[in-house]
Amino acid sequence: MSKLSSIFTAKDMTKGAPWKRILEFSIPLLIGNIAQQFYNTADSIIVGRYIGDNALAAVGSAWPILNLLLVLFVGVATGAGIMVSQYYGAKDREKLSRTIGVCLTLTAVTSLIVMVIGPLLTRPLLVLLNTPAAIIDWCNDYLIIYFLGIMGFSYYNILSGILRGLGDSLSALVFLIISTALNVVLDIWFVASFNMGVPGVALATVLAQAFSAVLCFIKLKKMSDIFDIKLKYLKPLKEYSLRLIKLGLPSGMTQAIFSFAMVTVQSLINSFGELVIASNVMVMRVDGFAMMPNFSFGTAMTTYAGQNVGAGRLDRVEKGTRSGLKIAVSTAVAITIIILLFGRHLMSIFTDTPELVDFSMRMMKILALGYIAMAVTQVLSGVMRGAGDTVTPMWISLITTIGLRIPIAYGIAYFTRSNMYPNGRPESVFISLLAAWVLGSVINAFFYARGRWREKANEEFKTNSRAAVELNE
Repeated sequence: MSKLSSIFTAKDMTKGAPWKRILEFSIPLLIGNIAQQFYNTADSIIVGRYIGDNALAAVGSAWPILNLLLVLFVGVATGAGIMVSQYYGAKDREKLSRTIGVCLTLTAVTSLIVMVIGPLLTRPLLVLLNTPAAIIDWCNDYLIIYFLGIMGFSYYNILSGILRGLGDSLSALVFLIISTALNVVLDIWFVASFNMGVPGVALATVLAQAFSAVLCFIKLKKMSDIFDIKLKYLKPLKEYSLRLIKLGLPSGMTQAIFSFAMVTVQSLINSFGELVIASNVMVMRVDGFAMMPNFSFGTAMTTYAGQNVGAGRLDRVEKGTRSGLKIAVSTAVAITIIILLFGRHLMSIFTDTPELVDFSMRMMKILALGYIAMAVTQVLSGVMRGAGDTVTPMWISLITTIGLRIPIAYGIAYFTRSNMYPNGRPESVFISLLAAWVLGSVINAFFYARGRWREKANEEFKTNSRAAVELNE
């Protein structure tokens, strides 16, 4: 194998310096996550520049509903990543092959469910959320096209999750960069040349995502030295399906909780009018980029912990956690400084409206310090998930999001009503988010120290070891 091709293969994270393995995995993943975020940001920039601020607000208002209906894929992808990393760490080819086969089948089933349910729920949900009449039709068109083309999105996320579970974050990065470039070209082509408006943006994204999914599948087919993709492995065996759901459901529920909070808070945002809606889109796009390192380190720690748990190396898990925290927190500090110094320039990318830029920058300053807290949360929750404890992060998300963020957002809005702000001050939305992030980091640190994840890790290792002995016999 050539030196170039070797970097596009599965990586064993049970050997070598933990900080080095984590960085090797995280850097391509980070670039890939930035490219993924660029999907959404490119949509927003092109829509804002070529169509207008209301169209920008329409795309932003569509995303909370979209996220709410995508939790099925988050659950399958997370469960798949954990199982793949553990079986790869344990060098169990049979279970690895069956896990990947079951993932392919369950992804097809969940995609078909969303393709049917999504378009039926779109307009009722938009009406329920008090979406302004000026943008509701655009929102509806965007969502329906996205849901009908959901197969590409779902398979890219599942297949790239499998690649990451194997330690290969670089291949998924290359495929995503290619499809991101395609997405931008199609965005401009459909919107600027064909005047397709907001629906053109959705169609461009759907086509680009499908292309990246095909590339991931081709890559996996070539990894026959590690696992097999055969017809017999596609059968959704009860044992594997249940374990996949058991590991993935809490993560899916966590995403559902976040999405429910986004939908609930979006209703509050919509009550503030088109200016605040458009501003929220801009802030969330910048926030998406700022949060990418945290998410990348969290995913890296899940894979790192999973492989080392599969190999029975709990000592490496704890050492890697300390390294991961140092890297993630240092990165978050740098990002916070950049936002505070250059945030206004970032906001100006989306619009030329001074009032919109000023307001968005005020909101961004509220969130800035929260990225350090989220660095801690993502690393520690990533380790717990990789060890097989996906329930604890779910409960923490439930407490901080439902129990804290939503009540604070609506409470501040209620008590700040005035003639100038009849529905309350818009800052309530961002203050509540900051409070949830900070409390979440404290609770995650407590439960990591408490150590239930260590018990789960020992259980996972013993289960895999017994299975390996039975297979050899």
